[in-house]
Amino acid sequence: MRALICRQWGGVDELTVGDAPVPEPAPGEVLIRVKATAVNYADSIMVAGRYQTKPPLPFSPGLETAGVVAACGREVSTLKPGDRVMALLTYGGLAEFAVAPATETYVIPHGMSFAEAGAFPIAYISSHVAIRWQGRLEAGETLLVLGAAGGVGLAAVEIGKAMGAHVIAAASTPEKLAAAVEHGADATIDYSTDQLTDRVMALTEGRGADVCFDPVGGSLFDAALSSLGWGGRILLVGFVAGVPQIPANRLLVKHRAALGSSLRYFRWHAPEKLRGSVDELFRWYGEGRLKPCVTHRLPLEQSAEAIRLLTERRAHGKVVVELEPS
Repeated sequence: MRALICRQWGGVDELTVGDAPVPEPAPGEVLIRVKATAVNYADSIMVAGRYQTKPPLPFSPGLETAGVVAACGREVSTLKPGDRVMALLTYGGLAEFAVAPATETYVIPHGMSFAEAGAFPIAYISSHVAIRWQGRLEAGETLLVLGAAGGVGLAAVEIGKAMGAHVIAAASTPEKLAAAVEHGADATIDYSTDQLTDRVMALTEGRGADVCFDPVGGSLFDAALSSLGWGGRILLVGFVAGVPQIPANRLLVKHRAALGSSLRYFRWHAPEKLRGSVDELFRWYGEGRLKPCVTHRLPLEQSAEAIRLLTERRAHGKVVVELEPS
């Protein structure tokens, strides 16, 4: 099969497309003929050897995928060959075939394209897990979303609205903020020109945000923490701008909480809640509340460029590699 191959730890430009053996599904796994796989910022970290886990070399990156079940391993009873599915992967999505645990493989909702499905698992499930189970967002509360035009950011905006929150989208350009408004944001902040804390306080009449969804980190974290009201919760879901230092005294005084959320580990420790997240997301999709945003579609041969679109911040929404364009 054709696959994007990482042969040594390094930069995205060192990845090559070549031949690789078709993987065999182990007991409890399914083999998926891949139609579309979204790239994620974590792919660049993984091929550099700096991710939470290191696959054995050589390997194909790709943390999610969508396609058709080609074969089922022993002990799989919930899926069958021919099913249209999306899946969470440990790696391997940027190839013509990928294996996934049956428990983390989901039948694609009616009306969803393969491109949308390939862009759905990481953005939507990770955002829902963070906001629903860690942030405990309630209807009527204010959700501040940083990096609101990225894949997870736009998903967080839509999820916040579906949960009945007032959503403030923050991003670095007017074009990115316009995308967030298209996906339901009630108010916007351009943090390249506005002071984040001051704008949040103005938009909330001095109360501050109840929950902040932060996939950015870095220097923006300090202002985001100050933007929280009493009892506010900041959700740490990524560090594309660097890992922030958390001042514990500022958590104590305002009764705030800083909470991490990693889908990779959540799905192993709380599978029942994971299933609940997927069911609620699929219901919202069926009701037209979620509209996955795929802004770029590239062939497998341009996978490295697809990843660069993210790392160089030249794209909003999701970037998808299509193995068989729909």
